Amino acid sequence: MIVFPRSLLIGAGLLLLAGCGPDPAALLDRARSAIAAADDQAARLDLLGVLRARPEDPTALALLAEVQLRLGDGEGAITALDRLEAVRPPNPSSRRLRAEAELLRGKPAAALALIAQDRSAQAWRLRAAAALAQGDQAAAIAAYDSGLRAGADARLLVDYARLLLAAEDRAGALRLLTRLKQMAPKDFATLLLEGDVLSLAQNSTAAGAAYRAAAAAAPQRIEPLLGQAGLADAAGDDAAVERWVKAAEALAPDDPRVRHWRVQVAQLNGDWETVRRMLAPRESELDPRSPEGLAYAEALLNLGQPEQARALFRRTLALSPQNPYARLMLAEAELATGDAGQALETVRPLAGSAMAGDRELDLAERAARAAGLPEAGTFAQRRTATATTVARQLAGAGQAAYARGDWAAATAAYAALSARGEDAEVLRRLALAAGKAGQTDLAIRSADRALALQPNNPDTLFAAGVVRCDGGRDPIRGLALLEAAAAADPANALFRAALARVKARQAGG
Repeated sequence: MIVFPRSLLIGAGLLLLAGCGPDPAALLDRARSAIAAADDQAARLDLLGVLRARPEDPTALALLAEVQLRLGDGEGAITALDRLEAVRPPNPSSRRLRAEAELLRGKPAAALALIAQDRSAQAWRLRAAAALAQGDQAAAIAAYDSGLRAGADARLLVDYARLLLAAEDRAGALRLLTRLKQMAPKDFATLLLEGDVLSLAQNSTAAGAAYRAAAAAAPQRIEPLLGQAGLADAAGDDAAVERWVKAAEALAPDDPRVRHWRVQVAQLNGDWETVRRMLAPRESELDPRSPEGLAYAEALLNLGQPEQARALFRRTLALSPQNPYARLMLAEAELATGDAGQALETVRPLAGSAMAGDRELDLAERAARAAGLPEAGTFAQRRTATATTVARQLAGAGQAAYARGDWAAATAAYAALSARGEDAEVLRRLALAAGKAGQTDLAIRSADRALALQPNNPDTLFAAGVVRCDGGRDPIRGLALLEAAAAADPANALFRAALARVKARQAGG
């Protein structure tokens, strides 16, 4: 019996497999289908198969570079482009691909140099991305606007719309979505953006339909599933949230977005040990203002570690003094450590507001009672008083109307609530709603009254600035107020995006 070396047998097997493998043309077709379904991982594998058989295939190399970019692999894209340009001279398209790869590698200056002479819409999108990488959102908006004038580009429309959504410019984002739907109505990116826009507008039925269509167009993508989880969360359907998150986890268990939702599911279930177990290994890198940072602190509080929770919530409130959740949870932690008097002082701004709900008033009552203060009775009476119930209904109506974009109804609700007593938070919300409704005089008057009550609050500074700029009144003062808000809370994405939008608009005349 002749015994062949194991390595020879393996090599022969691989040769047989190679000989029986799919035809390169069939693999290329399959890769194109995977790209159309937004399944870039599958497309990458098929394109690599094509290139094993045809190492210099320019079509496969160009497609591989695009796929690597969408997967966030700048180095892989550069390698594919080097091979492509070894068999075909560089052209504007390959230069744009290389520029995008340089952006992924953290080299915006190199990216800009590659497209210096390119005035296409695609190049303007890359200039906008470079500006964002350099922290200049106003320049990014100017670049996007130049791209819109240069011609139609679907990716530019998507990226620009998402930047406007971050600035709460729903009308602007919707205009871009309308153009995008005319160009590529069934494209995955279009359907996903439509779902996100409709979700923010509280149109859950239409948003769900858009997410389902996006999932059908790209079954391997998690974004539509997480979008559905967001809708279920807004509806208070915890079981549906968990189902959608599990479906996403089956596709991409290690994706950070899935991990974030898994933490949220554990929170909804009151499974604080799971929250701590998932987040403890990353404790040192958690931003205390982030949802995960706050979840970790709340887990510690619920697991009998109030002193640690108190320290974390104190850090959060120091970074974001206007964060009501952080203030509420810090007061809970202070009460749990036996510092009832400090807990009452911490929660007092929330409990004293016309926007106070049961949770704020209940916590204030418990803190006052634990401190032996007679105010406990006052908070208890307020919780059941008819006036408090009416105020709560008006606040809820205003919040719901604002969320769905019914600016007139939101203005009416907050105006009625404001008439019941001077309150900075009510006035701030009234200002923003009135500004959206086109009632600029009321917006500025309300914002200035809120600012007089809380002159150092970044939220009131922002409101006073944005209503002036959007209403076309005293834009210099408005810009200064927006800059002050952004300086007071530099991590606030809304402030940064709105400031950039205003700067770009003022620079463009």
